Amino acid sequence: MSDYIVNALAMDGKILAYASTTKDAVDEARKLHNLSPVACAALGRALTAAGMMGKMLKTERGSITIQINGGGPLNGIVACSDSDANVKGYVNAPDVYIPLRHDGKLDVGSAVGREGTLTVIRDLGLKEPYIGKVQLVSGEIGDDIAEYYARSEQIQSAVGLGVLVDVDGSCKAAGGFIIQLMPDFPLEEVVVLEERLNKLSSITKYLGEGKTPEYILNIILGDLGLEILERVPTRYKCDCSYERVERAICSLGENEIAKLAEENEPLEIVCNFCGKRYSVGIDQLNEMLR
Repeated sequence: MSDYIVNALAMDGKILAYASTTKDAVDEARKLHNLSPVACAALGRALTAAGMMGKMLKTERGSITIQINGGGPLNGIVACSDSDANVKGYVNAPDVYIPLRHDGKLDVGSAVGREGTLTVIRDLGLKEPYIGKVQLVSGEIGDDIAEYYARSEQIQSAVGLGVLVDVDGSCKAAGGFIIQLMPDFPLEEVVVLEERLNKLSSITKYLGEGKTPEYILNIILGDLGLEILERVPTRYKCDCSYERVERAICSLGENEIAKLAEENEPLEIVCNFCGKRYSVGIDQLNEMLR
């Protein structure tokens, strides 16, 4: 198993934890979208978070969508996952290049922007999806996901996300963790856990050295009764299809479809998530009007 997610408990269920390695999924996104290094780092962080959040869904056919609009040159990020941690996503400006930070690292925060919002859409297969929106904290994505959980779901969380881009632009390592404190977590232990997290090296340092998600969780929670519950694969997978394209066109309504048919040209549609092209001919458009 290459990319995977582990979920775990600690302190007799008072702590819920997820950790993942997502190098292959992030590199697949890089190749599909021809991402610049900073775009790869930003989208990779969002995809990593989406995969872990997808595994948190309590339904088999659920999905989660993360939308980040920070006003930066990336011009917005979308990352999605189903409940099986199949992820997909895109950035609106994949070829953005900006100067490195003073410490030599990719400046994800500036690329994303800090003046905007993070929106999480949880679709559990009910009549209406749950939508939560928060102001961005840093544009670094991990901090912003933690803010979402605190504000929208009232769950105190620590989120670490990282993508290491190699000199040739490929993804060398990627992954992250989400640690959540349940309501019965003792308040006096919060400071201790925060100090431990602050001493943690970067996620990509561990993963780049060949360390596993289990190793990272063990550093943080190993002496707190860490119990690994599940290890599941995660991958980049687009579920677009011609049938979905047809349904999307039908949702435009009769008047709009008639206008498209009157143009007497095949309708060309490109999937934002994988770049696959679909051609819908005049005959198909007229068929939709019957």
